[in-house]
Amino acid sequence: MRTGLLSVGESQYVADASVLQAPSLARVQPRSHHQTIFKEEMASFVVEGGQRLSGRLRPAGNKNAALPALAATVLTSQPVTLENVPRIRDVETMLEIIESLGATVTWDADNTVTVDASGVTVGDVDRTMAERIRASLLLAGPLLARFGSVRLPPPGGDVIGKRRLDAHFLAFEALGASVELDGGIHLEAGRLKGADFFMDEPSVTATENAVMAAVLAEGRTVIRNAAAEPHVQDLCHLLNRMGAGIEGIGMGRLEIEGVPELFGASYRIGADHIEAGSFIGLAAVTGSELIVEGAPLEHMDSTLLGFRRLGIECTVDGEDLIIHGDHDHVVQNDAFGAVPKIDDGPWPAFPADLTSIAVVAATQCTGTILIHEKMFESRMFFTDKLVGMGAQIILCDPHRAVVVGPSPLRGGTVESPDIRAGMAMLIAALGATGTSRIQNIRQIERGYERIDERLVAVGARIVRAEGEA
Repeated sequence: MRTGLLSVGESQYVADASVLQAPSLARVQPRSHHQTIFKEEMASFVVEGGQRLSGRLRPAGNKNAALPALAATVLTSQPVTLENVPRIRDVETMLEIIESLGATVTWDADNTVTVDASGVTVGDVDRTMAERIRASLLLAGPLLARFGSVRLPPPGGDVIGKRRLDAHFLAFEALGASVELDGGIHLEAGRLKGADFFMDEPSVTATENAVMAAVLAEGRTVIRNAAAEPHVQDLCHLLNRMGAGIEGIGMGRLEIEGVPELFGASYRIGADHIEAGSFIGLAAVTGSELIVEGAPLEHMDSTLLGFRRLGIECTVDGEDLIIHGDHDHVVQNDAFGAVPKIDDGPWPAFPADLTSIAVVAATQCTGTILIHEKMFESRMFFTDKLVGMGAQIILCDPHRAVVVGPSPLRGGTVESPDIRAGMAMLIAALGATGTSRIQNIRQIERGYERIDERLVAVGARIVRAEGEA
């Protein structure tokens, strides 16, 4: 029985901005320690636009796979090693939370981390840290399954609209837990019991929480209308390697045979299909041909189809994706000249996290297109910043925007309202004429590892300024 109420709203390099006046980035100096980047809340990017890029980019590990995988390490008292983990703000915050619960965290290499959760006990999750990321809620399932009780504060994260939590609580209740909501989240259960239930929405994080709770439940669990995104698949494969019995991975129906305990394991996080999609938009806006090495092509069908509607073509060369951003891009009208649209949806539809990127890419394509963001009602509000840079965009309502292109973009001072819109603004600045300042870059760095350094390596002119102006 649920009681109470809960309301939840929704580079390793440093340089002075004067570097932009020089012909090279020779004054850029390496930091002494990677994590110092996350302490500079007032840093911004100063970007000189109009540069064509050239070279190869490799997507980092999938952020949305790494976070639930880190949460899953709490399910066992044995060490779990995760490879290809992106060194981003959200990952560092999740590790801080896990450490605060009693776990030992060791970075074995730049992107390999081992978590030993043998020292974790049932304690309250720190409110300040939990409010920094929405993914803190992913600890509910593992802690409930292992200890039978958990208290969590409301999660934080991007301000992109109301994000329901009910699917999580309905799943926990189906597995036999009691849920109390009174300014926080309190879950209680003995050993959870397997159940057959239908998710009231195919929520990614709710599916992940339900799976992590069910793997230690007594008996068999069937989750219908489950999310099937690549990051959900990664979590399920990790759990199976730890000794779980999950079938139907990648489908909308998951069957889980509960086990008494899980064990240590090693697992490699897959490449981030959202980052690869972001590079497609980057190439188009800057008029560049780029190669994405090791692209997760098996997860990019809907992404490539969406960008193809904008006239942005890519070819596959083995494991690499070649983006032909240096060609003319003409929006492909639907039959009989109907205005086309790109709309997102649950997997395998076009990813919601790429709608912001699609909007900025559309500003540089010839034609008119409707971008329909169905998932989050506030995500499209960032378009006013693009209009201020010269884009022709009509915001029809919180979910829909009509983009008419191409429109020359001009530099300006803008903010990063959330991770994906922040990356979209960075892409717009790189394609604009003149110099831009991107503020609140901690949002971008929550999801993109060392993005300034990596883009500089392919010809972008980005420097990090220590303070917003």
